[in-house]
Order: sequence, then structure tokens, then C-alpha cells
Amino acid sequence: MQQQSFESYVRHGLTPFFRLPVVDDGRITRERYQGCDAALLGVPYDGGTTYRSGARLAPYHVRRVSALVPGYHPTHRLEVFQRLSAVDCGNVMAPPFNPQAMRELVHAEVAAVLDAGSTPFVIGGDHSVSLPVLRALAERHGPVALVHIDAHFDCSVAENWGENFHHGTPVRNAVEEGLIAPGQLFQIGLRGPWGGESDAAIPEAFGAMHVPADELGTTGAATIARRIVERIGDRPVYLSIDIDAVDPAYAPGTGTPVPGGMTSRELLGLLRGLAGVRVCGCDVVEVTPMLDHADVTCLLAAYALYEGLALAAIARV
Repeated sequence: MQQQSFESYVRHGLTPFFRLPVVDDGRITRERYQGCDAALLGVPYDGGTTYRSGARLAPYHVRRVSALVPGYHPTHRLEVFQRLSAVDCGNVMAPPFNPQAMRELVHAEVAAVLDAGSTPFVIGGDHSVSLPVLRALAERHGPVALVHIDAHFDCSVAENWGENFHHGTPVRNAVEEGLIAPGQLFQIGLRGPWGGESDAAIPEAFGAMHVPADELGTTGAATIARRIVERIGDRPVYLSIDIDAVDPAYAPGTGTPVPGGMTSRELLGLLRGLAGVRVCGCDVVEVTPMLDHADVTCLLAAYALYEGLALAAIARV
């Protein structure tokens, strides 16, 4: 299923991701996703934010700017949307004030995607939407590798905010629930002050590979990516891309910005360097459009999502 032409896209006035076909909502849930390799799902939910909210609007804005992204990938030398049958599958309709319902609905929707033989690509929303995706993936594949691109560990404990599930907890939850394979947690872009020395205790005890933003800058994205690919091997891998991994100079539209992050080029280079991994799912989260300027964050999110789709397309070569 290829991209629509610009003429067709402008004519009908709709804004699907990357000018892709839109799923037929008249079909029941599992049948809705049959025949597509990649199902793009928005999750307009930000009830798990602890600072500046607004990420619930990201799926709409990332859709809009993604129309500018052509299909041919010059580095990988392939036409992504010819190799990969991708469809915009709309949004998961989650109540904005019911986090448990959000988790159940996202879990069910992603499970339906997987039952149909498709791969979920999720556009949040805050980072709490990643946990139910990981739950569904682990039910299908067993514990997966997690490439977690973020400024933060996301291993907050319930005592910090009086809540066990929010955008600062998905990695801790996933580790505790056995959703990530031992030694297969890769956290890239970490930086900024910690609340205390114990902040890194959970991922370190789990054998995580930590790549602070400074190390990425000195070592290079290509080298770091190569090390990750070697350690993952042929294990199914989930990519979770928190846009705050990028320095706010390049991605101001996010709720928890931390200075000193990676550049846009480093993020895209890191993702391109993961060519060869077996992508079983991907998310891009924490984009807050009302804090953005000139769509720079939304554009970066669209291109990061495109790089994830390109990795899935490579696996079909």
C-alpha cells in the first residue's frame, strides 16, 4: 500500500500518516489489520504526565507534518512504503482521566494488530502508553529487547508521585513484569541530575546498557548502534523513542525538556544504524505540540517514526 500522490492528498483534505491508506473502520478489530505489515496507531493520552501536559495532541500534528516525508530512503536504498504495507489505523479512544482503561484499550488494540500478523507503530501520548504495548508484545513474542531512547531512566517508584503508573515508570514496570529479556535493555540519551544515587539501581541490576548523551556525542551514533545490534542478535526488539532524548534546542515541544541532549542528526543516525534488527514494534512519545516552534519537534517525530518503519522494511528485503 503506497503513499497517495500529493494531488490526491490535497484533494480529499484528510491527513493520514505519511499520506498512507486509512483502515476500514467497518471491519471488526482483528480483521481491520489483516493484510498490512505495519499498523500506525495514535494514542492521544497524556494523563500520565508529571510536568507539562499536551502530548495528547501529538498524533494529530505528527500526522499533518508527516505528509512532507517521501517514501524512498536514500541511506538504505529502498522504497519504504512499497516494501512495507503500512496503514493509518486511526487512534485508540482512551478516556483522558482513566489510566487503567487506557492501558486495557491499548493492550487490546495492539493484541489485535499482532493477531492479524501486523507490527504496531504507536504515536503517543505520554510515555505511559508504552507499557500496555510491551505487555501485548511479550504475550506474543516472550520477553523482548527494548531500545529505550530517552533523557530519563523511566524507573520511578510509586513513592515519588504516589502513583505506580505514569510516564516516569514504564521501564520499571516492564522490568518487574518480565516483559524485557535480561541484559536486553538499552537506554540511550540519559542525562541531567538524578533524584539520588538509587535512580539507576533498577536498570543497573537488570544489566542494562546505558549510553549517556555525552558518550553518544563522543563515541558517535553509528558505533553505539553497532554495539546494540551485536548484543540484540535476532531477538525481537521494541523501539521506544521519547522525543525528550533530543536536546530542547532541536526538540522544544516536549513536557520534560533536559538541556545537553542529542542532536536531531544523532537521533536519526542512531536509528539508521540499527539496520538489521528485528523490529516487533515502535513508539514515538512525549511530543507536546503547543510547546513546539515551527513544527520542528513534530517534524522530527515524523522522521523518527519513518526511520522505525524503514527498519521494519529492511527486515522484509
